[in-house]
Amino acid sequence: MKAVIEVCPLCAGSGWKIVPDAPERGVTRCDCQLRARSEAMVAAARIPKRYEHCELSNFEFEGPQLHLAPARMAACRFVEEYPVDKTGLMLVGTIGTGKTHLAVGIAKALIREKGIPCLFYDYRELLKEIQNSYNPSVQTTELGLLKPLFEVEVLVLDELGAVRPSEWVWDTVSLILNTRYNDNRTTILTTNFADEPAAAVARTLSPARAASREETLGDRITERMRSRLHEMCRVVRMDGADFRQRFKSASFG
Repeated sequence: MKAVIEVCPLCAGSGWKIVPDAPERGVTRCDCQLRARSEAMVAAARIPKRYEHCELSNFEFEGPQLHLAPARMAACRFVEEYPVDKTGLMLVGTIGTGKTHLAVGIAKALIREKGIPCLFYDYRELLKEIQNSYNPSVQTTELGLLKPLFEVEVLVLDELGAVRPSEWVWDTVSLILNTRYNDNRTTILTTNFADEPAAAVARTLSPARAASREETLGDRITERMRSRLHEMCRVVRMDGADFRQRFKSASFG
């Protein structure tokens, strides 16, 4: 039995639809083609399966999550203003506050609403790929890996600072971020580390506090790069309890 192929009623499968009010029967791309193109772009964005459900529309920011409303508002405003304002975002907060959900939601909205190419990379996976690019047994090259990261219009880099790379790998990550900055390309970052100075800087400000402090973003990526990210991005803070753990607790309560 042959599968039934659905034909778009607007364009009869041609990909073009008539513009009723246009002179001489003008045509334009059919909605079905635009949808197909946007979904192909979403698929090419490398969004992991575990985040496929994430949209700006289903981000929870009411009730117990009301403190996250400003972050969601900042995400929606970012989509509305792009590309007039191409300043990136750095979503900073504790584990489980929805940073990745918002970042993925932004990328999907940019693709579907504005046709903006986006690319998602987990920071840890990126470091592995950079390391593998120097392995002769792996069929990839450093340039082949880095070119999309240099050139994509919007790059989402998730979990920045999650692992501490070797110096030569960090040099490559710095090259990616600095190249994007110099080319005026937009970067969206998420991190679980507090957006505070590195230990060397903190000691000069408050020795007592520095002695008992936890690692900060400055410690993980260097103070110089943290400063550069402040030039590239607006900081959006998303502190609060881990809603995933709260959900588990409620489920077993």
